[in-house]
Amino acid sequence: MVSMNKKSMETPKNYFSGLEYPGRFIIGGQFKTVDEIFLVYGITGRSPASQARRLIKKENGLLVEPTDPQLIVTGNPDLLIYPAMLYSPAGIAVSNGKQTTEILKALEAVHDPILALTRALKDWKYEPDQPIYTPRISLGFAGGFSLAISIIKRGEFGTTIRNYFELPLIPGKGWLIMTYLGVNVDPVPSFFGEPISLEISENTAEEIATRVYDSLKPAEGKKDFRVAVACIRASVDRAQIQEVKIINRQEG
Repeated sequence: MVSMNKKSMETPKNYFSGLEYPGRFIIGGQFKTVDEIFLVYGITGRSPASQARRLIKKENGLLVEPTDPQLIVTGNPDLLIYPAMLYSPAGIAVSNGKQTTEILKALEAVHDPILALTRALKDWKYEPDQPIYTPRISLGFAGGFSLAISIIKRGEFGTTIRNYFELPLIPGKGWLIMTYLGVNVDPVPSFFGEPISLEISENTAEEIATRVYDSLKPAEGKKDFRVAVACIRASVDRAQIQEVKIINRQEG
């Protein structure tokens, strides 16, 4: 179990306003006044291919799709187009890649988020986008008052480092994991350490998505790396989806 750290008083606005390029990120937590969870998936991108995307709502989840197929092929479509969130009666899976599908299958088989992540991701590595080697970040939720988060990243000499975190749902708290540290340098450094604890006072998925998206607004004179932010609201007991809010910078 991860303990609360010194960033426990951070809000999304305060935290993200100090970052220039977090890459992709996931936030999971519980609303302050009700037994409902929120799950956030966010995308920032520097290249034209990364910018030419949006999140769309499907019956069983949220997908990343291109707004300009011509630009997507200049990058790696296999890394740029994927299911960001998938849900079923067994739970909810969130990730920054095609591993989302495997996580949901594992949740349907074992109904335990930490066990599902370890099983689903045992053969996955970091993304092959050298020299960055973007980490794979994932979240699993199967109902109840805990969720699981993982990050798979490149270690020394090309080794694969897998970290898993079983995290409590605490009213008014959210847990944040990102692919990068938030600085805009080359190669961009990977996130490290435990998930960041955030204070969440918003009461709806729309309010959270809007707050996070607005907090990513760049400083004056800086490039806007925002691509999309989505938030879902679901019941704690059965993980039933109650609300979905998507904000896309480019609608395509």
